[in-house]
Amino acid sequence: MPAAVIPTLRDGDLVVRPIRARDAKQLERVLLDNRAWLRQWEATYPGGSSIIDTRASIRNLLAHARAGHALPFLLEVDGEIVGQLNVSSIAYGSLSSASIGYWVAQSAAGRGITPTAVALATDYCFQMLRLHRIEICIRPENGPSLRVVEKLGYRYEGLRRRFIHIDGSWRDHFSFALVAEEVPGGVLRRWRDGRAPLDAARIPAEDRSAAAQPLRIADR
Repeated sequence: MPAAVIPTLRDGDLVVRPIRARDAKQLERVLLDNRAWLRQWEATYPGGSSIIDTRASIRNLLAHARAGHALPFLLEVDGEIVGQLNVSSIAYGSLSSASIGYWVAQSAAGRGITPTAVALATDYCFQMLRLHRIEICIRPENGPSLRVVEKLGYRYEGLRRRFIHIDGSWRDHFSFALVAEEVPGGVLRRWRDGRAPLDAARIPAEDRSAAAQPLRIADR
């Protein structure tokens, strides 16, 4: 698979640009300043350390990009880093899909930055990479992230039990997705025009109830 070309995407004062090795120091400062805000949503490694190592993280992201499996971005406003967005698990051929994950600093929350960045990245994946499906998985407790997929009209697909290791434990996630045929004019334009379906991301009561209960682990 060829190395992924990481573009720079813009909308107004928001710049979604490729992450670089020299971003490590500034990114670490943003992460430390927002530790309390972000920690409960951070992916972790089972049995691993919780120490922030931005240089190693960036090296890992860029290695996946060189392998053609990822598009790692930083979000900037007025030249300041306000978050990250990563398109990961990029697959071509008969699957032609990818996943999107993201975070923003607390100071940037509620300003439309996250849905705009997600829409820009989704449109790039559909229109330039010719991918067919984009997925976003969100913890049931993460209200701000759930509002992002609601705004953009991502479609709810189901509950994934103990899906990703987050903040030290395996956590349930709600899965949302779009396929290219649903947004022929682009996700950003559909949202800005007020045409995103309001109920696409609606989570059934039974799934909310199930997510509120711990998964029963079978006795051995």
